[in-house]
Amino acid sequence: MEHDYAANGKEVRRWCDRCGTLLLGDRCSRCGGTGREFQINSPGDIRPCMGDSRPLLEKLLTEAFGTAAPLAGRAVFFNKVPGEDRTDEIVAHGEVIGLLRFDLASNRLAVELRQPGAELFAAAAVKNVVTVAGVGGHLKGKAVPGANVAEIKGTFAAGDPLILRKALKVGPGVALTDSTQLKEAEKAVRVRDLAAPADRPLSPPAGVPEFVAANREHLEKLERTAVDEIRHYLDTAPQKLPVSVSFSGGKDSLAAATLAAEAADRPALLFINTGLEFPETVQYAHDYAEKVGLPLRTAEAGNAFRENVDTFGPPAKDFRWCCKVCKLGPITDLIAREFPDGTVTVEGNRSLESFSRAGTPLVTKNPFVPNQVNLNPVRDWCAAEIWGFIWLRQLPYNPLYDRDFERIGCYLCASCLASEWQNTARIHPEMYRDWNDYLHRYAEENGLPPEYIDLGFWRWKVLPPKMRQLAAGLELRTEPKESRLSLQMLKG
Repeated sequence: MEHDYAANGKEVRRWCDRCGTLLLGDRCSRCGGTGREFQINSPGDIRPCMGDSRPLLEKLLTEAFGTAAPLAGRAVFFNKVPGEDRTDEIVAHGEVIGLLRFDLASNRLAVELRQPGAELFAAAAVKNVVTVAGVGGHLKGKAVPGANVAEIKGTFAAGDPLILRKALKVGPGVALTDSTQLKEAEKAVRVRDLAAPADRPLSPPAGVPEFVAANREHLEKLERTAVDEIRHYLDTAPQKLPVSVSFSGGKDSLAAATLAAEAADRPALLFINTGLEFPETVQYAHDYAEKVGLPLRTAEAGNAFRENVDTFGPPAKDFRWCCKVCKLGPITDLIAREFPDGTVTVEGNRSLESFSRAGTPLVTKNPFVPNQVNLNPVRDWCAAEIWGFIWLRQLPYNPLYDRDFERIGCYLCASCLASEWQNTARIHPEMYRDWNDYLHRYAEENGLPPEYIDLGFWRWKVLPPKMRQLAAGLELRTEPKESRLSLQMLKG
């Protein structure tokens, strides 16, 4: 996907108002229109709202405003933006209508409206609506006293999202106190924004079929380009090596495997069973290989994680010792055994996944695996393009994606979101309890409070600024009581 950048960390995307869906290219393959431009925040790895994510979002909107009707049957997308944990822009009707975020302190998801969302929901909302009067001037970002609250619709608590009305203007806000005390409060509501409603087009109902049809030409072009890149490399490589695919069971490696199978004759799928995989992922890898008729080569890490965790401590976003032990070691052994002369491995690495993968070229090499050359044919694809390709080619995908997981990996990975950790508790409570119990024992042994685990501080060795602020606000100890762990880590 070619990214059009706007100012202030924004990216330009297109929306087809006729077909009611996101356009990945410059033209709608369904109606022929060029669509309407709108902006999302960088890096712009927009993805469909699918599976359990949809009823979850609608439930939160209904809890807040008494309805989710403005989204009924409409195409909805998420755009991941920086935050303490899960933070997604909600894209519908060709606008960013709000924000879905996981609040670490309350351990729950919350929804906030932006100006287009307030305008969209204003007429339908049956609760959390406050009308203010008798106050003038520029109100954006300001607190309004209770004496200026003219009407309250519904009951709500401090911190809940609101739709604010003032004469002909409408906008999003937040309650600064409970609804029962609102009119007596010195500071009752805070205005996020307030404006006369714009003439925003409402999209017709649309789903996966409309999204695929609108983007068919663009997706087919992406596919042709990626297959041609793989073939060109294989045809011009100085050494003819067998082709393999790094198959994790995730969506990106699924797209990469499909492209590799088009470009080469029966590439082998390389699957690393880290011993920490979801059972759904292990089953899916075997089922997929059997369905498409490709050989599956599995690297087994066995109990490597459990045998090392007491020495190194819990892995962290900035200390991923587990990847070396559970992934790099097993895959290096597998390649040495199965491909003694080397292999060209097609991977699903994408530049938008992380800062470390930004600018990924087509051909890369891992210095720790000298007899492997990596090809990255989907490096410039966004998540919506991956899903469009999967749906276009009707590829079977990991069922965990329909359980509100954005990424698929080790179930206890420090890089997974706290919101996804709650999903693990929901669908695999025994796996959740096992790791959660270990983390709490670790905290107790190192003189750390339970909140160090419950609020996710264990996920970093060096806390980022927002987590340091959270710890300071809660007056939490976040450093182990002694240096034994760091000495063991250094030794390891």
